[in-house]
Amino acid sequence: MAEHPAYPVGLRLSGRRVVVLGGGQVAQRRLPALIAAGADIVLVSPEATASVEAMADAGEITWVRRGYEDGDLAAAWYALIATSDPAANTAASAEAERHRVWCVRSDDADQATAWTPATGHSEGVTVAVLTTHARGRDPRHTAAIRDAVVEGLRDGTLVAPHHRTRTPGVALVGGGPGDPDLITVRGRRLLAEADVVIADRLGPRDLLAELPPHVEVIDAAKIPYGRYMAQEAINNALVEHAKQGKAVVRLKGGDPFVFGRGMEEVQALAEAGIPCTVVPGISSSISVPGAAGIPVTHRGVAHEFTVVSGHVAPDDERSLVDWPSLAKLTGTLVVLMGVDKIGKIAETLVAHGRSPGTPVALVQEGTTAAQRRVDATLATVAETVRAEDVKPPAVIVIGEVVRVGPAPSA
Repeated sequence: MAEHPAYPVGLRLSGRRVVVLGGGQVAQRRLPALIAAGADIVLVSPEATASVEAMADAGEITWVRRGYEDGDLAAAWYALIATSDPAANTAASAEAERHRVWCVRSDDADQATAWTPATGHSEGVTVAVLTTHARGRDPRHTAAIRDAVVEGLRDGTLVAPHHRTRTPGVALVGGGPGDPDLITVRGRRLLAEADVVIADRLGPRDLLAELPPHVEVIDAAKIPYGRYMAQEAINNALVEHAKQGKAVVRLKGGDPFVFGRGMEEVQALAEAGIPCTVVPGISSSISVPGAAGIPVTHRGVAHEFTVVSGHVAPDDERSLVDWPSLAKLTGTLVVLMGVDKIGKIAETLVAHGRSPGTPVALVQEGTTAAQRRVDATLATVAETVRAEDVKPPAVIVIGEVVRVGPAPSA
C-alpha cells in the first residue's frame, strides 16, 4: 500500500463524530482545525494540556477522562490517534480498520489510513500540501512548500485570477508609512488583484512598480483643480471605475482614517451604492518614531501620547486643536503635517506652559531609504528646521521620549 500515492480529499466533518485519543501537544495543535470544521469532537485521555483542557471547559470538545478502550471509535467518521502508549495506538488503529474509520497516527504514519497535510488559509482558500508516498516523508519540506504558497497568495506575489464575475467594489487600503514591506498582508493581496489603483503621493510607491501592465494607475496627487476639487475628482473616479465592474484599490499612505480623508471617500461610495472594504494601515504617527528609535510611550516617562494635525497654525480660525490644553499634558505629542507650522506650534506650547527645553525630534521620510532624524527643542526647533532644510513629509515628536532611545547618528 505504501508504494501507491495518497489520494487527497477534503473531509466535511460538521456535526460528525470525531474521536481524538491523547490530550498532549499533537492534540493541542490539531484540535483547533477540527473545532473550526464544526466536528462533534470526543477527546479520550486521562490527562490534557492546559490549552486542551480550556477547550473542554469552553464546551468546544467533550473530554472523557480515561485511557483508550475498545469500542471508542464506534460510529466515528474520523480519528486522531496520538497517545503516548504504542500498544493503545496499535489497538485503536486496528479498531479503526475494522470499523472503516479513517484515522491518523502521530507515532507511525505507515500504519495510518490517513495523513494530515500541512495546511494554510488565504481568503477562503485552504492550501494543503501532502507527501505522495510514505517513504521519504518530510514534514518540514511540506510545511515549507505550504508556507511559500500561502505567503505568495497573501502578499500578492502569487496571483490566481478570479474567473467568476466579481461584485463591483472598492478597497480603501492603508499603505503604511512608506516602506513597501509595512503594508498589511491583506492590503498587498488586494493591490495585486486590482484592475485600477488610485494612489496617493504618500502611499508606498515601490509597490506600484510590481503591478502587471494591464493595471491602470491613477496618480491622485496630479488630479487637477485644487485640493477640494481634487477630492471630488477622486471620489468620482472611484465610483466610475467601480461601476464598470473593475476591482478598484484606493491606496493611501499610513492609515486611511488618520488625517487621510478616508471617511469622505467611504461616504461618497455609500451614496453611490458602491460597497467598500476598509483595510487599516500602519499609521506614521507611531511607526515613523519607532523606526527612528523613539517610543511614543515609555514606562516612567510617558503614559500617554496625543496625535494632532499641524496643517493649520494654532492661531488659524480653522484649527480644531486645543493647543493650550495640549501644552499642559505631560505625555508625548506627535504632530503630523506640521513642518511649515512648527515654529508657531512650538511658540504656542511654550506660551501655555510647556518648557522651552522640551526635546523635539523631526523624522523626515520615515521608514524609507531617505529617512533622517533631526533633533531640537521647542526653543530651537523653528531655526533648526530652517537650518537643516527639513521638508515634508516628516513626523514631529515632542516630549521626553525623544531622549529615551540611543542618540541619533550624526
